[in-house]
Amino acid sequence: MTPNAVILAAGRGTRMHSSMAKALIELSGVALVEHVVRAVSASDLKRPLVVVGFQAERVEEALEDQADFVHQEELKGTGHALLVAIQALPQETEQVVVLLADVPLVPPELIGTLTEAHQKSGAAATLVTAHVPDPSGYGRVVRGHDGQVVAVVEEKEADASIRQISEINTGIGIWRVAGLPSILQSLPLRGQEQYLTEAVAALVAKGESVRAVVAPDPELVLGINTRRGLAEAEARLRQRTIDRLFEQGVSIVDPLSTFIDAEVEIGQDTIIYPMTVLRGKCRIGRGCRVGPGTTVTSSRLGDDVIVERSVIEHSVVGPHSTVGPFSHLRPGSLLEREVHVGNFVELKNTRVGMGSKMGHHSYLGDATIGSQVNIGAGTVIVNYDGREKHQTFIGDEAFIGCNSNLVAPLEIGGGAYVAAGSTITQNVPTDALAIARNRQEVKPGWAKAHKS
Repeated sequence: MTPNAVILAAGRGTRMHSSMAKALIELSGVALVEHVVRAVSASDLKRPLVVVGFQAERVEEALEDQADFVHQEELKGTGHALLVAIQALPQETEQVVVLLADVPLVPPELIGTLTEAHQKSGAAATLVTAHVPDPSGYGRVVRGHDGQVVAVVEEKEADASIRQISEINTGIGIWRVAGLPSILQSLPLRGQEQYLTEAVAALVAKGESVRAVVAPDPELVLGINTRRGLAEAEARLRQRTIDRLFEQGVSIVDPLSTFIDAEVEIGQDTIIYPMTVLRGKCRIGRGCRVGPGTTVTSSRLGDDVIVERSVIEHSVVGPHSTVGPFSHLRPGSLLEREVHVGNFVELKNTRVGMGSKMGHHSYLGDATIGSQVNIGAGTVIVNYDGREKHQTFIGDEAFIGCNSNLVAPLEIGGGAYVAAGSTITQNVPTDALAIARNRQEVKPGWAKAHKS
């Protein structure tokens, strides 16, 4: 029978010195607990049951239909948390795999190995353990003369001899449900907590066997308890992501100065230049050139896009378009094919049609711009009146002269021209010329007279 999965995610994580629940702290752009949920989904386990407590609603929102939830109303430790979970599982549940929200790098294949070993052994519980050079802070795995696990002792309760043991408990394990609730209910309180690890000795005392699977790579099963540990896990996961992209035909010029989140997808023959940050759910096409000094957040870039020294946030850039240097696409921007956004241009909530160009020093907000439009240098769409944002519509093949102010709400027809230096406050018909500036006046000899 396929085991159920329980993820313990109720704690505060005080050692992280954060105002948010530990399960919500991000690793490579994804909440810690979501990494564990994905590992469960990639294995043969059932849909996970997540035990939530501190900031429960935020944890549930972060996972968004990826798991079921049960509330641990009193944060009384891991033993109590598992008891709460078992009481919420179907009565026919025979085995439960327990994982921790702060062990995000656990490989799905290790979960499979654990489940297989447990079912073959017939043990009451099988733990994932690891041998580490510095076991400080972890529960030690105590084995009997026959090599079988007889107890797990938390460091607070350990004497000097037990502290010398280098084999640690990772918190990951599979437990037979039959008889387990009564053991969990009888666990002693240590401060205000009941430790799940103390159930090991209780099972052994009843004549049951407890087995262990030793993790081949300890770094993948260590809990994240400090900001330093988070940074170390980030480096490990980032390298895993970069290796994946290398195998997919992506060139990363300097991996040490490039930061790519786990969910980023990049097409073949794209080059990522140094000092580039790709965050969130980015999708970058084939043959692109991104960077140097570029940040792209949860955006989509089509094939053959060039972005240099710019920032793109929650936007879409169509194929064969160019952005930068030193430009900013704020959320809601959409560039269609072959659009050119030059240096020092800012867009916000703006759609730009195929082949349109804005070379330099412009702000375009809350606008719909047609195809083959030319936006001259220094053009500003004045979209905010102090209370509301207003829309601007510019038709196909319009020409906006340099240093123009387009005061929204406004519509400029297709093929229309706006003369340089104009402040436009009224709609411009199709194929018209709009001029809104003082007529030039020349006074011969005035400068010479002024100087004298």
